[in-house]
Amino acid sequence: MFDSRPPRRFKETLVANASSFVSKQDDIEISTYTWATSADPARGVVQIAHGLAEHGSRYARFAAALNDAGFHVVASDHRGHGQSIVDTPGDFGAAAFAGLWADIEQLGESLLNEYPDLPLFLFAHSMGSFAAQHVLIERSDLYEGVVLSGTTTLDILAAGMADAPAGDLSVFNAAFEHRTGYEWLSRDEAEVDAYVADPLCGFDLPESTVPALFGEADKLADPHNLEQIRTDLPLLITSGTDDPLADGGQLIETLASRYREAGMSDVTVTLYPGARHEILNETNRDEVTANIIGWLTDRAG
Repeated sequence: MFDSRPPRRFKETLVANASSFVSKQDDIEISTYTWATSADPARGVVQIAHGLAEHGSRYARFAAALNDAGFHVVASDHRGHGQSIVDTPGDFGAAAFAGLWADIEQLGESLLNEYPDLPLFLFAHSMGSFAAQHVLIERSDLYEGVVLSGTTTLDILAAGMADAPAGDLSVFNAAFEHRTGYEWLSRDEAEVDAYVADPLCGFDLPESTVPALFGEADKLADPHNLEQIRTDLPLLITSGTDDPLADGGQLIETLASRYREAGMSDVTVTLYPGARHEILNETNRDEVTANIIGWLTDRAG
């Protein structure tokens, strides 16, 4: 499926296959990481779409748990992130944010071809979940289930941030005691410190990045567009109540209501009291991981 590269070792586990594909949008090389389960037969495949100012290899711990549950895992570094950075971190390139969600679709198509007998799921976090909301409208046929983590009702969030300087995410930390500026990510200080120490995380964003994320937010709120989504597609929306993107869970419930009103019949909301933005790196991450894997397992058949 991909151009092979030598395996790379990360702090959590060995990446079995570090590879890449060329985006059909503008020829940017998109890096990918595959963690293969030893289970035979495998239960399914989970594609991971990471968030803003981070990268796919941060999901090694989650991938190991998914492997133990019988799932192959493939994560990518989005354009402008991780090993897919061309010039400037956070720069989406000529195809812009639409190119990012098209890359997710392209990878999904490749995974269906590689694993034709296994159900394919999408786990998408934060910015990845914003892109996934576009993917739901355009290509809900690709997946047997989708998990949106650290997500939001994007048009409402965009309106609330209209007066914030472009690229300035410090507003998200306003409700927390300041130590690093990234307290909004997790209650676990060690996880926050690891994020701060990672040279591929928390970089300054180009002024064009955040407006690009919000640029088509109204499309995601249009009932006609939402009605294009397969009504039988299972959807899990999960967040911490202290995630500033969730507004205490209100924006999560609003998003779920929109999908239900569009006819989707299997929409689950799971909120974790007190948890912040990166629920996979929270103090209750074992609970979060187990719940997500349980949901995936139930729908893998």
